[in-house]
Amino acid sequence: MSRQQRMSKRTLEQWLSEYAVSHQNLINKKIHWLCVPTIFVSLLGMGMSLSVWFTLVLSALVLLFYMRLSTPLFLAMGMFILICLSVMAVLPWGFKVWAGVFIVAWIGQFIGHKIEGKKPSFFEDLQFLLIGPAWVANNLMRRKQSETS
Repeated sequence: MSRQQRMSKRTLEQWLSEYAVSHQNLINKKIHWLCVPTIFVSLLGMGMSLSVWFTLVLSALVLLFYMRLSTPLFLAMGMFILICLSVMAVLPWGFKVWAGVFIVAWIGQFIGHKIEGKKPSFFEDLQFLLIGPAWVANNLMRRKQSETS
């Protein structure tokens, strides 16, 4: 079995645990809390400005990835995508503006990793590009659970 096949069978906890290795520094964490959702919404914004249907199909495939990992994560990310679509309705920016937001957010990410002193996880496996948003969503869900406990 190849490394890629093994990695695709990881549980959500395994993915998040490995992702957390390069996200220990408080400043890097805060940068990621801001930049990861910004990158996600900017990708949707760029996609929607090019092809609504392609972007919606791709979003559905991303949600399937999350559903395989966790039903609560799937629901949280589905809600987040709906929020992103609402933001796009309020801010009907074109491709160039969303691309600018995307670039600035990635610069922030790399600054965070420079501060952390560790390279981004997606250099090891591109699937970590989907784990970043899951990491943010999972942290939000844990905070919500601890508030209600």
